[in-house]
Amino acid sequence: MKKTFQSIIALFAATLVTVSAYAQKPSAELLSPTNHELVLIDHESQMAFAVSSININLLRNNTALVAGASKIFNVPTVVTTVAEKSFSGPVFPEINEFYPQATSNYIDRTTMNTWEDVNAYKAITGKGKKKIVFAGLWTGVCIVGPALSARAEGYDVYVITDASGDVSEEAHKMAIERMIQAGVKPMTALQYLLELQRDWARSETYKAVTDLVKKYAGAYGVGVQYAHDMLKH
Repeated sequence: MKKTFQSIIALFAATLVTVSAYAQKPSAELLSPTNHELVLIDHESQMAFAVSSININLLRNNTALVAGASKIFNVPTVVTTVAEKSFSGPVFPEINEFYPQATSNYIDRTTMNTWEDVNAYKAITGKGKKKIVFAGLWTGVCIVGPALSARAEGYDVYVITDASGDVSEEAHKMAIERMIQAGVKPMTALQYLLELQRDWARSETYKAVTDLVKKYAGAYGVGVQYAHDMLKH
């Protein structure tokens, strides 16, 4: 009887351990600093002039959150431009802040679809990641093209919708819906940052993340600043 009781206790303990371990395992759908790469496409002045699907200041702040997040967490990142010198102009200062052009090997293209540019394609696929996160201008052209192309080659594709924009709300919305129908996963800039941090106990990135939030995350950033100042932590 004693042996049977001990067996039951051992089985119960093993079950608890199994359940606990399972509960702590995050979904494979979630992004982590090591399971994906980021591709920033055509965040350039000329491309931004015509954007009306999102306020330009919000677009710039969201782009900064994304670029800053990828830098903090050492995410492999490709920055690509289109006709930079002849038409589209320089990238947003918020990208240059984290990925200075002089040292970041921006890839300039003539193709609207980044996936069709040989150098960009090699840079993206050469990272060895099966998850790719895209953001850029315009959603209906420069994001739809590579997102659908990457999906066709078996990649798990995410698009940061509020770090992207288009010439109208409908153009942006239809582009997002089209990509979702093809299996692309939408997310937001702040969601991207917090998904990488995941746990506020990760002290090695805590300060950098909260500093980024205070600078670029609007009301949420002000709230973090308030908490830090008032609670002194």
